[in-house]
Amino acid sequence: MAQFFEVHPDNPQPRLLRQAAAILSAGGIAAIPTDSSYALVCHLDDKAAADALRRVRGVDDKHHLTLLCRDLSELASYARVDNRQYRLLKSATPGPYTFILEATKEVPRRVSHPSRRTIGLRVPEHGVTQELLGLLGQPLICTTLIPPGEREPLNDADEIRERFERQIQAIVAAGPCPAEPTTVIDLSGGEPVVIRAGRGDLAAIGLA
Repeated sequence: MAQFFEVHPDNPQPRLLRQAAAILSAGGIAAIPTDSSYALVCHLDDKAAADALRRVRGVDDKHHLTLLCRDLSELASYARVDNRQYRLLKSATPGPYTFILEATKEVPRRVSHPSRRTIGLRVPEHGVTQELLGLLGQPLICTTLIPPGEREPLNDADEIRERFERQIQAIVAAGPCPAEPTTVIDLSGGEPVVIRAGRGDLAAIGLA
């Protein structure tokens, strides 16, 4: 049964976030708010948790998972980028953008794409997510919380609890999210390729 943590969206209670972080560190899966929609997350270094996250989401190993990072200081450990790509990343973060990047050897193979060795990376602009990442001290594996067989993400914490409380271990409730997907940009081939136009403004980062 999932533990339900109701927190303030701008000033989340540290005690509750510490409890949620402890659940993630112990191998649990959590539903958390982001600047695009609610997401399912788990610990980066836990294979069983990553496998369970895929089962809950209803996706196979070809589905791109994303590393949810607190800031770009963690970038060099997990992705290879040149100076031009880094400038683009810096202009877009934090914010509702996901970048597909060439993964380094530090990224577990269970997280990266099986044939392309790429990884999704994003730095969210949401106070709750940022505080949780700060407590953990490393990125989280992340995927949008879209129920299997559906197309729209869930945005109501009570509905998430009703539908998933027996499949995940924690729900961090901070009110509704924007409910619009991130803009996805593939940088793994050098030149930026827009895979999906979403909440992130392409004009703001010079890609309109």
